[in-house]
Amino acid sequence: QSATIPLFMNNKDVAAEAVTGSGKTLAFVIPILEILLRREEKLKKMQVGAIIITPTRELAIQIDEVLSHFTKHFPRFSQILLIGGRNPMEDVEKFKEHGGNIIVATPGRLEDLFRRKADGLDLASYVKSLDVLVLDEADRLLDMGFEASLNTILDFLPKQRRTGLFSATQTQEVENLVRAGLRNPVRISVKEKGVAATNTQKTPTRLENYYMICKADEKFNQLVHFLRQHKQEKHLVFFSTCACVEYYGKALESLIKQVKIMSIHGKMKQKRNKIFTEFRKLPGGILVCTDVMARGIDIPEVHWVLQYDPPSSASAFVHRCGRTARIGNVGSALVFLLPMEESYVNFLSINQKCPMQEMKPQTNVLDLLPKLKSMALADRAVFEKGMKAFVSYVQAYAKHECNLIFRIKDLDFASLAKGFALLKMPKMPELRGKCFPDFTPVTVNTDSISFKDKNREKQRQKQLEQQRKERQENAGKKNFIKNKAWSKQKAKREKKKKITAKRKHEEGSDIEDEDMEELLNDTRLLKRLKKGKISEEEFEKTLTGSQSRLK
Repeated sequence: QSATIPLFMNNKDVAAEAVTGSGKTLAFVIPILEILLRREEKLKKMQVGAIIITPTRELAIQIDEVLSHFTKHFPRFSQILLIGGRNPMEDVEKFKEHGGNIIVATPGRLEDLFRRKADGLDLASYVKSLDVLVLDEADRLLDMGFEASLNTILDFLPKQRRTGLFSATQTQEVENLVRAGLRNPVRISVKEKGVAATNTQKTPTRLENYYMICKADEKFNQLVHFLRQHKQEKHLVFFSTCACVEYYGKALESLIKQVKIMSIHGKMKQKRNKIFTEFRKLPGGILVCTDVMARGIDIPEVHWVLQYDPPSSASAFVHRCGRTARIGNVGSALVFLLPMEESYVNFLSINQKCPMQEMKPQTNVLDLLPKLKSMALADRAVFEKGMKAFVSYVQAYAKHECNLIFRIKDLDFASLAKGFALLKMPKMPELRGKCFPDFTPVTVNTDSISFKDKNREKQRQKQLEQQRKERQENAGKKNFIKNKAWSKQKAKREKKKKITAKRKHEEGSDIEDEDMEELLNDTRLLKRLKKGKISEEEFEKTLTGSQSRLK
């Protein structure tokens, strides 16, 4: 704050990078109010003086709260929160009624309101008086694919303004944004004092960072054991996908008693704000979440941040850990890694300057996976959630930024399926053609597992009946696709072939080196033939062993 506030108030554009939990919000809230108070012309009700853009709703709510502590002393300023999860028309009416001198918004909703001229809101003309624009967690804004929305918004804003970019990690995209959107900016980089200052550590020094190496089928038991030992504390547990949050959130609820367990992820539209606000007020409990909670969120008194799955990017690792040990408090973080992922520890210490200590897996841990299996057998909802979670985990793993460490080829799918307490292996492209002797599927026919919810089960039986009828009607009929051009069917087949070939190539080519050499020679000959440098006879003569394959 002491580095940023004077510069921002002296009409400088700033790009600030500071460790998590170092008070970035006030570093822009105070200058915004100061700049607006100094204006020669007072802002009218509908004029916008400042806009703060943030990547997630939870962060927007939090900034709006911080801002309201100050604006209540300045009734002349109206503030408005514009986020998704509610009807845009409500926001239009609210803006018309109360105005919005200071806007706190997520990019999608703000962009939407710029296009509401037909509904009587001409936001483009109201922002002509804009003095300050702040992009909080700037790298995440670009990361989440808001680039197009941001560019649209920036086109509406006046060029003569102050701009501030704030984040704990600055990426190359942010550099590009700095060049495009800021006029001769001042760069502010705030590091930790003392030892950490020499190696530009990105996590707070009071944060104890641990990692635990355990097999995929032991991970869940270790997590539950850990949470049962720390029942009185407040934890965040991070998973890589929304489906994993849904599945493991339910599993933890049934296995850890007398603890408030809540789940939150990006696909929850309505409930998110309520859950977030409620969890912040709790003295203890567990919040199971995705990276939607990894940025800028300030939840008081978080003791442990547990990362069940490592995040898809190294910078997200820093942000996840940074939910604890904020503003000088002490906190701890633990990431669970598979044996093949151990080199990630070294990678983080180099790439993110994030030192870590090993925590050994606990011995004599109860095996809770049979209990999870029996839950899946008793309720189809649990069974389906488990399957979805497994599929989404594998797909997310394949897209990991550090794919030299997180190699999908090296994943032990059998052990992973056991860790998810699956009853059978799902059908998915990544598992095609593989067999798993270490995984024993249940002998029960999974189609016979019913939903506990009677309405859902009724609906399922109806669908099954319909499918049975269709199968009987189509029995003996040839599968002929009606009204579909033959060429399109051919193109579809070709596309399928290409995908299969690409997958085979990724999994390791099955062509021998000698064959490859022959194939290359023949390809060169073919090029010469096409250019007319040799005749067809010469081509036929010179061909090596792979004639049929080349043709």
